[in-house]
Amino acid sequence: MNHVNLIGKMSSAPKVIELANGRKIAQFILSTKESYLDAEGNVKSKSQWHQLAAWGRWVQVLEELGDVGMGLAIEGKLTTRFYKNNKGEKRAISEVEVNDLVIL
Repeated sequence: MNHVNLIGKMSSAPKVIELANGRKIAQFILSTKESYLDAEGNVKSKSQWHQLAAWGRWVQVLEELGDVGMGLAIEGKLTTRFYKNNKGEKRAISEVEVNDLVIL
């Protein structure tokens, strides 16, 4: 099963791109934080940054309301896509594709 749940804050404003076929994609970064105890029993915090992509109705929601620091709960799936850079080299990017989101 390919299922991702994340709760965090937007670390970048959504970048909306219109593709040649007319579809739009909103790309942004979501940061998550987790706390843990180190070997001495001190509480430590660790951040992770996740690349996200949203399609369909979520593009408009993010375009209108999305802003740096906004809290989001995301449900989606991990995807990998391939593209060619300016030099014609094949590249891959893994990102979370948003299926549902809740603004916190």
